[in-house]
This record gives sequence, C-alpha cells and structure tokens, in this order.
Amino acid sequence: MGDSGIKPDVETLRLLQRQHLLSIPFENLDIHWKRPIVLDTDAFYQKIVGENRGGFCYELNGLFNVLLNELGFKTKMVSARVAREEGIFSPEFAHMAILVDIDGKEYVADVGFGEFTAEPLKFILDVEQQDPTGVFRITKKSHEDREYFEIEKKEENEWRSENIFDTKARELSEYSGMCVFQQTSPESNFVKRKICSLMTEQGRKTLTGDKFIVTDNGERTETPVESAEQFNEILKREFNIEPINQI
Repeated sequence: MGDSGIKPDVETLRLLQRQHLLSIPFENLDIHWKRPIVLDTDAFYQKIVGENRGGFCYELNGLFNVLLNELGFKTKMVSARVAREEGIFSPEFAHMAILVDIDGKEYVADVGFGEFTAEPLKFILDVEQQDPTGVFRITKKSHEDREYFEIEKKEENEWRSENIFDTKARELSEYSGMCVFQQTSPESNFVKRKICSLMTEQGRKTLTGDKFIVTDNGERTETPVESAEQFNEILKREFNIEPINQI
C-alpha cells in the first residue's frame, strides 16, 4: 500500500467504483477512429488518464484492477459472458470482471459494463441486493455443462440476466483473442455502433452515432444526432473528449 493512507476495505472499494463510474465513460470510439486497442496496462493508463478518455471493459477493468492492487486490495480478474437473447451468452472472455477479497468475503467489482451496478455486489447467492441503479442478485447457473454464476437485474418483478462468470483467476493476455474480435468482427456490437456512456448523479448520459440520451431522475430525453459535427460537439461538451477525427 505504501503510505497512501487508504484502507483496502469495503467502503473504499464502494467509493472507488462509484467515483470511477461518475468520472470515466464507457466508450468504444477508438474502434471507429481506427486506433487499435492493445492489452497493455501502460497503454490503458496513457489513454484513460493521460488523454482523458474512457474505454471498454478490458481497458477500464484492467486499469481499475491495477489501482486496487496498488492500494492493497486482493483481486483477481475473471472471465464473464454477456447475456444475449434468452439463454444465449457471448463467448468466453467477452467481458472482464473483478473479484475482490476483503477479509475473506468476496465482492464483484465492475467499472467496464456500461449501464450496470453503481457499487460492488456482495458475492453471495440468492440474495436481493439493492444498488443505486436497481435490484440485483447472483445465482448459480449451469450452462454448456459448466458451472457459472449469473448476475441478474430485477425489472418489473422479473429477473433479467446481465452476465455469467466463473471464478478462475485470469491473466490479461487471455482476453486478447476476444479483444481483437470486439474491434474487428462485423458481428461485434462495438464495430456495429459507436457509444460513449457515463453514469451521472441523477442517472446516465449516452451518446451513440444517431442519438444522445439523457436519463435524469427517471425522465428520459432523446436528441437525434444528425451529423458528425453534432456528434463531436456533444462528445466534447458532455464527456470532455476531444474528437481525433471526423466520424
């Protein structure tokens, strides 16, 4: 820990995750700006801190994991699979999440999933957990003859799957194949559309290639984005990101 004076406890983890989500956007703009995303934590730092940017899961959670380790937290990166249509999940390593062990109790920390939890989830099964963004639970799930843990969000008294994950510790390099897929495959949602999204104290603001959506205390406002110039202007005004080129 050095002499930071920061305690690696639950309150610190909760504060760090929330402040990260309020400050650093989930975005995939480099894919559309034709800038390769390489799995390297120094590159993550240069982009997110040095260039005042955001990133997608490998970058955001990859660098957040480094921060947690530097502050004395015991962590491991795990592979998660994103829920698609009913019963279908993305391939292994499509998402990276973090398990944090604090005094023998584990928490799921995630700053790289876009609209998700504002605070870490306790890694306990079949218990409803109230988060500022909604109600969640973790259950055990068998999928493709393997055991996973599933995170679900409650919506109108029904549970909607968010992702499934296992608990095996992973190295950053293990995500490299899916990182390339996310940037290059026509099947990748990140290739199909631009997104820049940031949690706010009142809700969320999200910019895509054709709309700017603001949710404020449950009220949703949607503004059409009709030109590259308008996209770039909103990107700078709302997210303080300087466009690298016209998109």
